[in-house]
Amino acid sequence: MTEPDFLVATRAAYDASAALYVELVSQTFLSNPLDHAMISVFAELVRGAGDGLVADVGCGPGHVTAHLGSLGVTAFGVDLSPEMIAIARDAHPGLRFEVGRMEALDVEDASLAGVLANYSIIHTPPERLPLTLAEFHRVLAPGGLLLVAFQGYDHPSELAEAFDHKVSLAYRYSPDRVAELLLKAGLTEVARLICAPGEDRLRGFPHAHLLARRTA
Repeated sequence: MTEPDFLVATRAAYDASAALYVELVSQTFLSNPLDHAMISVFAELVRGAGDGLVADVGCGPGHVTAHLGSLGVTAFGVDLSPEMIAIARDAHPGLRFEVGRMEALDVEDASLAGVLANYSIIHTPPERLPLTLAEFHRVLAPGGLLLVAFQGYDHPSELAEAFDHKVSLAYRYSPDRVAELLLKAGLTEVARLICAPGEDRLRGFPHAHLLARRTA
């Protein structure tokens, strides 16, 4: 099956810049307590619902997958880039990592307690975002939780705007429009955190964290 051009380009870009990206993203994550706050809430809710499995989609070098593990969540990582997965396996040999696509996960229907997409939908073109959200719904068990984070875009009528990400073409999304798409996919918003543009020292974008639950 022929892959969409954006997947081919994104994989090649991350494979080529994997070593440099690992250093950058790890430092960014460690210095951002607001990201940690939402992930901690997500982990607590997943634990409260039982001992379910969580997929960290677009896991990169596996640092967030490992963080979920430190919070008592059983998690595995999936990433489009084989180079990223190799780094993740080397850095976290006790965890499971696999190459895969977030819009076509190798996971059974309704089998996951949670899905984390931490800044990983940003390379998904807007017209394909509903397909990705539908896949998250497919793999989540009833009552399962999704946490999705992305650079925000404040516009009353548009879903997304492209921006020049350091690795590959990316999109920042309207939180309200993404919430609407989540609802259409069968995922009801539970909470959101919007970080003010001034908190993003690099680009001055707002950042959005949406927590949603698959309808039971």
